[in-house]
Amino acid sequence: MVLPSWEDKKLGTMKRAALWLVTVVGEGNVFTKGELRAAFPETSQIDRRMRDLRDHGWRLDTNREEAGLEPHQQRFVRQGEAVWEPGKGRVKAAATITATQRREIFARDGHFCRSCGISGGQTYPGTYEAAQLDIARRPVQGPGGAADVQLVTECNRCRVGGRELTADLSSVLGAVRRIGPMERKILAGWMEKDRREFSELERIWASYRTLPEESRAQVREQLGLESSL
Repeated sequence: MVLPSWEDKKLGTMKRAALWLVTVVGEGNVFTKGELRAAFPETSQIDRRMRDLRDHGWRLDTNREEAGLEPHQQRFVRQGEAVWEPGKGRVKAAATITATQRREIFARDGHFCRSCGISGGQTYPGTYEAAQLDIARRPVQGPGGAADVQLVTECNRCRVGGRELTADLSSVLGAVRRIGPMERKILAGWMEKDRREFSELERIWASYRTLPEESRAQVREQLGLESSL
């Protein structure tokens, strides 16, 4: 199928921006704000029209999602709905999150990532990379089987890793029903504090799991030597 020209000004700006991404930038490639504005010099809000594509399933990563990108760069990761086709691109998939909502969600979630627990500005262990917090839309599978999209605070790493995931509330509720009274008491304590303190042994285990196999073998060897003493 032959695509319309992105230069056809009879099309809306968002549709033209989508076609520019597909035919000029190419899926998987990086473009800059300067290149975008040079392509659409007559449109003062071209950045906003480009962002609108995210509401139609298009994935455009910035340096919040991909640390290697510069602030003026974006990566066209994946095409979403063909918004230039008749009948498409009219209804947004999700409403824009307002600044007030963003502040309220950050406060509700304790100003840390609900997936990994890191705070904004805190560096990831073993790196010099600082975490950036944002609001993610997370599909949640409820007890009745229907999926409900809910808002949650996540860091840039977890947002990228969890884009295709659906939280299974039914599974969590079922697991809670199956545990015994003592486990329920421990779990309730964690929930009340909204925090769980990990032991040194658990921290070592978590660090061990992040190592490549050659390094894991050295740790196992060290443990074997210590066990034989």
